Amino acid sequence: MYAVLKTGGKQYKVAPNDIIMVEKLAIDAGTSIEIDEVLMIGDNETSTVGAPLIEGARVAAEVLEQKRAKKITVFKKKRRQNYRRTIGHRQELTVLRITDILAAGEAKKQPKVTSKAKSAAKEPNESKAAPKAKTTPKAKAAPKAETKPKAKAAPKAKTKPKAKAAPKAEASNTEE
Repeated sequence: MYAVLKTGGKQYKVAPNDIIMVEKLAIDAGTSIEIDEVLMIGDNETSTVGAPLIEGARVAAEVLEQKRAKKITVFKKKRRQNYRRTIGHRQELTVLRITDILAAGEAKKQPKVTSKAKSAAKEPNESKAAPKAKTTPKAKAAPKAETKPKAKAAPKAKTKPKAKAAPKAEASNTEE
């Protein structure tokens, strides 16, 4: 049996016990997840295609690890402009092992639940139980006290202008 699922904007053809690397999912390693965006399910004899998704179909997977892909180099250049830029990028990935493919209406098999999954499942229930307290609007601030205008500075005393240096007498060429 195989399935075509969609996650992270990409489509993957998977079978039970396949290991795939998908775009990063915010889930800890060792937990189980179900992907419900199934586009197609098939086996050797028949196949079911969704429009666009198959209602009720799920793919169960186990998160093996969170890792980063191989580094790629991005090089930009504009010729004859002395413009060159080099940067690198490593994509964040999640490694999944496909444990089960469930068609629409099939009963879910009980996957083994790890302690991390149990604690993650309990946290949302606790946060829903405590209602949020309503906040009251803040009181308006008191108006500022009146300020007096600043006193003007006293005018500066005038000083006598400096005497200009007498122009030098030009040496004249006299014929004798």
